[in-house]
Formats: sequence, C-alpha cells, structure tokens
Amino acid sequence: MTNEGIEGTERFVSTDKGRGLRAVRHFSVGELVFACPAYSYVLTVNERGAYCEQCFTRREDLFKCGKCKQAYYCNVDCQRGDWSMHKMECLAMCAYGENWCPSETVRLVARIILKQKVTTEQTPSERLLLLKDFESHLDKMDSIKDEMNQADIAALHHFYSRYINDIPDDQSLTELFAQVNCNGFTIEDEELSHLGSAIFPDVALMNHSCNPNVIVTYKGTVAEVRAVQELNPGDEILNSYIDLLYPTEDRKERLLDSYFFTCLCSECFTKSKDKEKIKIRKNIPPEPEKIQSMICYAKNLIEEFRRAKHYKNILLPPLLELCELSLDKMGSIFADTNVYMLHMMYQAMGVCLYMQDWEGAMRYGEKIIHPYSFHYPAYSLNVASMYLKLGHLYLGLEKRTQGVKALKKALSIMEVAHGKDHYYVAEVKREIEEQK
Repeated sequence: MTNEGIEGTERFVSTDKGRGLRAVRHFSVGELVFACPAYSYVLTVNERGAYCEQCFTRREDLFKCGKCKQAYYCNVDCQRGDWSMHKMECLAMCAYGENWCPSETVRLVARIILKQKVTTEQTPSERLLLLKDFESHLDKMDSIKDEMNQADIAALHHFYSRYINDIPDDQSLTELFAQVNCNGFTIEDEELSHLGSAIFPDVALMNHSCNPNVIVTYKGTVAEVRAVQELNPGDEILNSYIDLLYPTEDRKERLLDSYFFTCLCSECFTKSKDKEKIKIRKNIPPEPEKIQSMICYAKNLIEEFRRAKHYKNILLPPLLELCELSLDKMGSIFADTNVYMLHMMYQAMGVCLYMQDWEGAMRYGEKIIHPYSFHYPAYSLNVASMYLKLGHLYLGLEKRTQGVKALKKALSIMEVAHGKDHYYVAEVKREIEEQK
C-alpha cells in the first residue's frame, strides 16, 4: 500500500503489542490527532427516522425513501450519496417485509462486500492500515464464537444472496466476520446512545490501554481522535477498547474474550483503583468467600442484563424491581460507590427514563455521578453523558440552577473529547444560554 501516513503520527512495531501508532510531534490535551472517515457504516434500525442514513445528522424534517419507506435522508444529495449502499438493502426490505431482520453486523458486512466490489483503490480510511490486513484471530475463537459466525454467514446468504453478485466463499466470509467483530466500532451520540456500527481502519491501528491518552468521538460518520493526555514525540497513541469502570480482572476477562490479548498496561499492573472499585461497606467486614460470592452474583446479573437488551417485549416495572432487589442484596456487602452497585443503578436509571419516571432517574443519577468521576479517567465520555442526562432531568424538573451546573460540567469534558467546534458542544452551549 502507499503509505501517505497521517501527519504528526507514524505506524510502528511495538515490542509487546505488535503494530501500532505513535506520535512524532507534541499534541496538547484536547488537540485533534487525526480524523478518519468510515470505510463502511450502517445506521441502527432503532434510530431510523431520527437520523439521516447517509450522514448521521439528527433532525426532525427528514424524508423517507420512496421504495422501502424505512430509510430517511436530509435531502436528495444524501439519498443519492447512500444509494450505492442502500440499494441492495432497499430491495431486500421490500422483498422480505416484516421478515427482514439481519443483525447490524450482517448489514455492515454486506455493505463492506459491496464496497470491496466497486472500490479497488486504497481509501482515505486506510492511510496506515488496509481493511484486508485486519487481524481476525480465527485460531483463538472458541466454539460459541464460531457458531455465531456461522449464523451470521447463513443470515447474510439468506437476506442478501439475491442482491449481491458473487458473495465470497464461506471461508472468506468467516474471516471477514471475525475481522469486523475484532475491529468494528459502535458510533454513539453525546449521551452514549447507540447510533450504528462502522469500520475505521486507521483508528483500528491504535492499541489498547486502560489508561488511554486519546479518545475516539464521532462527527457524523467520521471518527475523530483527540488527545486526553499530553502526547510527546515517540509516545504510543493508545485508545481504550472497553468500558473502564470495572476492576482489573473484569477488564482483562473482557479484553481476552473480545480481543484475544492480555492487557499489560500500567493500570493493570498497579491495580491502583481496584480497592475503591470493589469497596465494601464500613463496619461490615464480611468473609472473603462472601465477597467473592457477591462479585460472582453481580457479574452474572450484569450478563443477564446484557442479554435482556436483545429481547423484545420486556416488561419495565418488573425489570426495575429486579434492579432494586439486586441493589438491596449487593448493598448488604458493597458500598454505594462499588462499581457493581453503580452498574445496577445505571440500569435502574435507564428503566426509569424509559418509564418517564424523571424523579427516579434523577435520584439514581445523583448517586452515580460522583463515583463515576473518580473511577473513570479524566475527560471520560461516560462522565460527560451522565452530567448531560442529569442536566436535562434537572431542567425538566424545573431545577434550573442544578441543571445549568450539570450542563457546564458536561461541557468542560466535551470541549476536550469532542472538540470546541463540535455541534454537540454547540447544542449544550445553546441550552445553557437559554437558561439565562
């Protein structure tokens, strides 16, 4: 490939991580290190009608595709720009009707296949790493992951075989799905709501750290990488692949299961925050066996909630009751700032928001925000999104002073993570101005 590079950075081989990206000049906190347009992307089905399929702009006056009547666009230009990708999905949706239900990963892979057929040149998304050179880790996949891969391949054939000529053979598809699962990104909004899935090859070149020095945010379908720590020439540019709330062993398990490596970063070595993350209630010195048993209970519960998100017709009041009962049980041992307690509070807050129980959501948010600020790294999107949610709740409940204060705290993080010129930042500034 032609190595045009990304100004201020270079690809290199790390002795313990393999290929990676490092700085060749100084970057200040909040400075844009580089931007990368998506090689391929797809809007999640749940956000259709609220976001443009082509540019991911959020607006109320979108118009829908005249054929499938499910895809929405800003204007004719956006519709034309997306047509080469939307065409096959449009035909499939019209043909299958209510039975059209491929997963988001299958939809993304279908678009990648189509793009590879019409694009043979190196793309602006691949200045340092080609998609075909992604790691797949097929040799490390267990039987469960292999079965999921095969189910995705079957779904791709079922929904798209009539609309994509010469679909690659199953061996090639197995590798492609594995590459996407290991290197794909989820595009999220300012409150970390899921908007879609995408492939950003140059962003995927960055290695992981539990103490990252950059953060990835999105401007439409473009990924932007900004420094959240000072970067000096020679420093490796490190992103986080996972939610950093949890203690070291949890993070290591997640990284090994999803990305097939054992993290050796400084945070995993020192475990500096683990004691606070699994803090036990004062004056209650339970036996180590009971603590470990409660941790296992919490982990299993978290996994149950992850699975529950994929089920339809979930009754929200019983789900909230389960959260509250779980909090009572864990609270007999864990402190309120314990990350497993915080996780269940976050789930309860989400249920309250869906039920439009604004007071309940606010109470949970108030319990979450300060421990979040301690457990997460500086300029965390998780902290910013919680301040945003609280700010909107306060304003909705006519608590103006508290609302403005929360929005300003969110803004101070967002100006670094998203950049001062991002439209999310402009929206928050406008909300603050409207309260004057």
